[in-house]
Amino acid sequence: MSKVYAVRKGRHPGIYLTWPECQQEINGYPGAVYKSFSSKSLAREWLAGDDKSQTKDKDHDGKLNDPNIIYLYTDGGSRNHGNKPGQHVKQTDKAAWALLISKGSQQFTKTGGEFGATNNRMELMALRNALQILVKNQKQEDPIIAVLDSHYVLDPIMKNWLNGWQHRGWKTSTGSPVANQELWQEVIQLLPQFKQLHFQWTKGHANNQGNVIVDHLLNQTMDQMGEE
Repeated sequence: MSKVYAVRKGRHPGIYLTWPECQQEINGYPGAVYKSFSSKSLAREWLAGDDKSQTKDKDHDGKLNDPNIIYLYTDGGSRNHGNKPGQHVKQTDKAAWALLISKGSQQFTKTGGEFGATNNRMELMALRNALQILVKNQKQEDPIIAVLDSHYVLDPIMKNWLNGWQHRGWKTSTGSPVANQELWQEVIQLLPQFKQLHFQWTKGHANNQGNVIVDHLLNQTMDQMGEE
């Protein structure tokens, strides 16, 4: 089922049927407020509601956004043949990553793409890049909630697999080399710098607005990539 997008605060508030149309109304607009819905009626109800606070607004997953917390969303994707048994990534396959850093009414997004990369590599690169940006802007002391849909990235961090890999010389418990080792090594150096960083899993391509945004961004990047 296709989504509809409601813009409460933007260049032209209203309902839009496609993400590109919505994006034109919110990109670069200070404090833009918008959400995606499964139907026009739900979008109209939200637009008609009384928004008593512009700095505290319920995310589409039902959680209250605290303006004192940095919310980080990352995602990666690919259009390749290497994600199923017996298939391999081609050098011409498109892949991309995207990140969203949000605090209060401020938002920062970044995306990039490359050919011949796996979905997992892009998921990990998105987090690595986001952590580097936060360090560069001296946000290590701030409370941060990182929301991802990738178990490939979250499990090694939340289940403490990283230390085991490191102690075994970057080998998994079965003795196989850890894929994307260079990125994991950078992540393991970045994580201890953060004092209040918490990770959460969200279902991909569902109702979490931040996750929806980064998914759209990386797909837009792949759409714009020419054939190698």
